[in-house]
Amino acid sequence: MYDRQDIIEMLHEYNVKFIRLQFTDILGIPKNIAIPVSQFHRAVAGDIMLDGSSIRGLTGIEDSDMYLKPDLNTFTILPWRPKNGQVAKLICDIYTSNHEPFAGCPRINLKRIIKEAKALGYTMNAGAEAEFFLFLTDEKGKPTTITHDKAGYFDMSPIDLGEDARRAMVLALEQMGFEVEAAHHEVAEGQHEISFRYSNALDMADKIITSRIVIKAIAQSYGLHATFMPKPIRGIDGSGMHTHQSLFQGDENIFWEADAPMELSETALYYIGGLVKHAKAITAVTNPTVNSYKRLVPGYDAPVYIAWSTKNRNAFIRIPAKRGISTRLEMRSPDATCNPYLALSVMLKAGLDGIINKIEPPAPFNRKFELLNTVDAQLSTIDVLPTSLAEAIQFLEDDQLIQQALGTHIAEHFIKLKKEEWNQYRMIVHQWETDQYLGRY
Repeated sequence: MYDRQDIIEMLHEYNVKFIRLQFTDILGIPKNIAIPVSQFHRAVAGDIMLDGSSIRGLTGIEDSDMYLKPDLNTFTILPWRPKNGQVAKLICDIYTSNHEPFAGCPRINLKRIIKEAKALGYTMNAGAEAEFFLFLTDEKGKPTTITHDKAGYFDMSPIDLGEDARRAMVLALEQMGFEVEAAHHEVAEGQHEISFRYSNALDMADKIITSRIVIKAIAQSYGLHATFMPKPIRGIDGSGMHTHQSLFQGDENIFWEADAPMELSETALYYIGGLVKHAKAITAVTNPTVNSYKRLVPGYDAPVYIAWSTKNRNAFIRIPAKRGISTRLEMRSPDATCNPYLALSVMLKAGLDGIINKIEPPAPFNRKFELLNTVDAQLSTIDVLPTSLAEAIQFLEDDQLIQQALGTHIAEHFIKLKKEEWNQYRMIVHQWETDQYLGRY
């Protein structure tokens, strides 16, 4: 817990010359304004302005003057920057010209949903598994889709050529206060994962955004390009962002009940019920790009069916084996193109809806989906996730609760931007179409 004087002392101790005031737009893209350290007093006073109309989906030109209010607890030194004149960063909330919290700020929106949970006596803890690819760059430094290695799941060097870059990423994250639980090579060639220990929802969203900046910066220093694009290459596994969730009351994990079936409390089951009920609308937020739906297909370790399981890793929700304080659910559909503030907002809101309205989840599905067919009695009761961004956005438009989780401003702008994205995509003639139809017709 930092106060102003703590940060002033660290600025002097580490010879900091610039401070990045970081914030996030509706699409989940991190932005920043860099100020010299001499302007720190103005930043603390919330007196640094930005033009909100210049950022897509934030606000109109008629109300473009906005302010950044830093959260002092997010202060950290950027360890990859020059030691002689270091750079620090603070994560900020966006305020209106009247110095009021801006409803279109994703971080403020998550705080609103966290407050709703707190009113019911709950604190959400979340953990994330960030998957990404490392690609080579061309002679101009632009990214290619040529993978950096030919390694597979849990492989080591010399097969895993990205090991040194991944190690540097982990060390940088730890220097910035992250608790990294594990880092390893993933299933696909050139694919990696770094997993973060759980924390409260706001802190985890901050860490997810910051980790993307760190991973990309460290990769660049190794002459590589790191991408969180869900499916950059056809025919191999895509990258997800499996999100672990639990609810606490004080120090007690209320998802755990020792004497209950599967040791899952009634609260945990209702929370799962809420996620299952709103899964299709949630997907528009947790999988927000056209490319996201190239990953959510059968055969590549990504969920397709809206089912939960204690065993099946391809389910929409998996319950890891650990119990006690570690009892949690793992939602496996999200990918790292999502805005983590919005993703955690809609997941928490849906789970709370399940608890408030006692929404019973379906029976757990512990068989292999690959062995099933359409005449299977249980499968016929299991719905599927949306298969395109357009379909997901339609479900979002039809789900009032998930729109409430985003708030009116964000929901309207998010839907508008995503419809524009889909229309741009569907009007482009792709190589597949040319290959299929040009000669045939």
